[in-house]
Parts: sequence; structure tokens; C-alpha cells
Amino acid sequence: MSIILASSSPQRKKLLEQIGLEFTVIHSMVDESMFDDLPPEEQVKEIALKKAQWVAKQCTGFDVIIGADTIVFYQNTILGKPHDVEEAEKMLRLLSGTTHRVLTGIAVVTSNKTLLDVVATEVRMKTLSENEIQNYLTTGEPIGKAGAVCIQGIGARFIKGINGCFYNVVGLPLVRLVEMLEEVEK
Repeated sequence: MSIILASSSPQRKKLLEQIGLEFTVIHSMVDESMFDDLPPEEQVKEIALKKAQWVAKQCTGFDVIIGADTIVFYQNTILGKPHDVEEAEKMLRLLSGTTHRVLTGIAVVTSNKTLLDVVATEVRMKTLSENEIQNYLTTGEPIGKAGAVCIQGIGARFIKGINGCFYNVVGLPLVRLVEMLEEVEK
């Protein structure tokens, strides 16, 4: 089965390699802006689908395309990837000492079938001191990570616990993805 990952995320690439999948990476060039009129669970599914469909239009001869999108959701606020240090700092202050949700939408697209799902994981973050926030910002790690925390990196020191799939927080819920891949093979 030829698989395309419609993402430039190094984390997603590593996760697929970790479970032994052979695949090609093609970055999708879609607008990842959120839709105010949709619940966050529907938004991540919609963006994941847009990514997979964009790649499907560019490529022929594939069996499966995987699209994914991850956000952090807290107090009715969607937190995507911060673009700069100021935005990352605001996110870290907002999430400090909270339990928030990480949502990943997954799209698995074949020539005759499209599967969509969303996986949610609760994340408990410790209360961060001013020094911890500033030191973490200087690493550059928060930039480009949903909610400004990289759980598989230095940011792991801030996570008190999770309820749900760890890999979902990294950016791709592997068990659910494998189930979806098995379903499209049938």
C-alpha cells in the first residue's frame, strides 16, 4: 500500500516511522485558519481533510493519504501554533496550572473512501514560574507547537499527567490511525 503523509510535521513523520510504515511526505499547501462557526472537533477534522484532499489533487498512483491537524482547546479558546515568542508566551501563561484538551483530527483518504475522526486527550500542566516560562521561550521549542508546548521535548518537564493518548499530544494518535488504515484496506 503506497501511503502519503500530507504534512511537513517532523513529529508526525517520526511517529509513522516508529510504527514501521513506509510512506512519502508531501506538504499540503492549505489555509489552516480556524472556522468560527464550527466546534473545535469539527474544525480539526475539516483541516485534516483539506490537507489530504489537496495532496490527492496533486498526486496520482497513491493508495492512501493521511491528513492531520492538532490544536489545544482551553476555556472555549482554540490555541494553534504560535508564530512568535510573544504569542507563545501568552499561550504558556494561559495554560499554566490548567487541564486542557489536545484535539487531533485525522483524515484517511483513498480513491473511493474517506474516513474522518478526532481524538481528544486531556493534559494537566503544572503552574509555571516566570523563570520557567522565560527559559523555555529561549529554547525556541514552543514556536510552531500547538499550545506552545512540546511534550516530547523540553516541555515534558511541565506536564503533570495526561488522560488519553500520548501520541495524540505529539500530533498523531497512532492506535486510531492504524485502525483507520486497517478499515480502508477492507
